[in-house]
Amino acid sequence: MTLSHHGRYAFRPITERPDFTWPEGRRLAIYVAINVEWFAFGEEGGAVLAQANEMPDVLNYAWRDYGNRVGIWRMLELLDRLELPSAALLNAEVCDQAPQIVDAFVAREDEIVAHGRTNSIAPGQLSRADEKAMIEGARDRLARATGTVPRGYLAPLISESVHTPDLLDELGFSYLMDWAHDEQPVWFDTQTSKGAGRILSVPYPQELNDVPQIVGRRQEGAGFADMIRSAFEVHLAECATRPSVMGIALHPYLMGQAHRFAHLAKVLTELKEKAGPEVWFTTPGRIDRHWRGLDPG
Repeated sequence: MTLSHHGRYAFRPITERPDFTWPEGRRLAIYVAINVEWFAFGEEGGAVLAQANEMPDVLNYAWRDYGNRVGIWRMLELLDRLELPSAALLNAEVCDQAPQIVDAFVAREDEIVAHGRTNSIAPGQLSRADEKAMIEGARDRLARATGTVPRGYLAPLISESVHTPDLLDELGFSYLMDWAHDEQPVWFDTQTSKGAGRILSVPYPQELNDVPQIVGRRQEGAGFADMIRSAFEVHLAECATRPSVMGIALHPYLMGQAHRFAHLAKVLTELKEKAGPEVWFTTPGRIDRHWRGLDPG
């Protein structure tokens, strides 16, 4: 029996790859990604605080909406204080429902990553044509709102179909962030007559991600901050041997809550204070652009 395979990349352990550096000889690339999402009212979908209620689920809808109304602003103020860049992983629906959020990221000159239209829909369950239309529509709406065409994509709910990398390449995207399979960028082969024939996978965290940890594993703010702290220490120790990417994925309705935010503020401040010349605080798009200038083999 032959096992099915995705056919996107070959196996190559991180210990058997050519050495390289990030800009200015740096070895550890760290980025903060803020997932800004919009949900349909009275419909299923989205993280829940404790358990889903009968529709309309006011408890969980309002809890998630808190992130856009309050939590995101607390987080942006922190990033301003620490002079840290971020990547805004934006549902296109935010452009219409909460344009002030989009404007704030644009004013900070942060990177805009397309995050589909809404996290109320799993695009991997759509037909190929409908998924393509959704991605294209999200790309174009974000471009109109920000003045810049997004180059990166993260699927809502990490819901890919077997066609997603091909569609992204065909539609002009240069990188995707759905695969949490590595600590260095990886080229994906694509099958399309209109694209480049490949697209870059920039590492995205599912461990240093507040949804799986806080909602899924019932961690709290202190525990999640400790995970960030521990990962940073390990990466620093290893970066003399090999360069890597450390992403931190945040959702304003989780780490933007006051009791959790205190721990987030503390650990990000520690990272900024302890970072030496080997650390590059960056964004996924800058990682993508630098990688394309290398020839790592």
